[in-house]
Amino acid sequence: MKYSRLIAGTMTWGSWGKQLSNKEIEALIDFCVSNHITTFDHADIYGAYTTEADFGKAFKGSSIQRDVIQLISKCGIQEQCGNRNNTVKHYNYGKDYIICSVENSLKHLETDYLDLLLLHRPSPLMVAEEIAEAITILKKDGKIRDFGVSNFTPSQMDMIGLRMDIDVNQIEFSLTEHSAMHNGTLDFMTTNGIKPMAWSPLGSVFKDDNEQTRRIHKQLGALMEKYNATEDQLLLAWIIKHPSQIHPVVGTTTQERLKLAVEAAKIELELEDWFLILEAAQGCAVP
Repeated sequence: MKYSRLIAGTMTWGSWGKQLSNKEIEALIDFCVSNHITTFDHADIYGAYTTEADFGKAFKGSSIQRDVIQLISKCGIQEQCGNRNNTVKHYNYGKDYIICSVENSLKHLETDYLDLLLLHRPSPLMVAEEIAEAITILKKDGKIRDFGVSNFTPSQMDMIGLRMDIDVNQIEFSLTEHSAMHNGTLDFMTTNGIKPMAWSPLGSVFKDDNEQTRRIHKQLGALMEKYNATEDQLLLAWIIKHPSQIHPVVGTTTQERLKLAVEAAKIELELEDWFLILEAAQGCAVP
């Protein structure tokens, strides 16, 4: 695999969440790599455009070689914050902006290349030919190796994919948000050889207390002893069983939870148990 089975999401490592120190980020990178999580998911906007630089400084201080890890970043969202003079949140996929965003990410991450660049969210004003021109230049210059999108529908992937190869689409996917299984998104990706990555893979199971989450907790609880697994491990195993080979992006910074996530990839849910969990989420049997 080009990317580790579980991907470390860095969105909350900096000022948008845990506000980890340089030493804490360095230790977390080391821990991830030593536990076979070698892919790190970034976006230029994380931490109001500061988290990439925090990560880059910490990684530079580590003893890990660059070719051991894979760095993902995203561009396109223009946030309103102190680091950007924007009057409104918007998207920018102009050729010059994409190239400039990548160059800034490389500088902040203190690396010569990104393993994967993603367009963060689709824009109604994006021009496929202009995007393709930027990606062609970035690949030719060795600044990115793979190209993908994030949160794109099949028709949007089709529009972009006619001009250039799409390697990845990072989508929201979990037991409580699994519409991609039914609206053609995962089918399209499988048909066209596009690798799925899933952000927020635990969904709302531990965030909300409602009829759906209570059903899910009850069903997961009934399976925990059988699989010798925690609830969050079963949620990840449910995603991983999907034949499209989804890579979950896990956002935790807790070492024990990261270990459990890695172990979840080894759980092989039985067919009927997978559907029992789905039924708990849907509140009814499949048609």
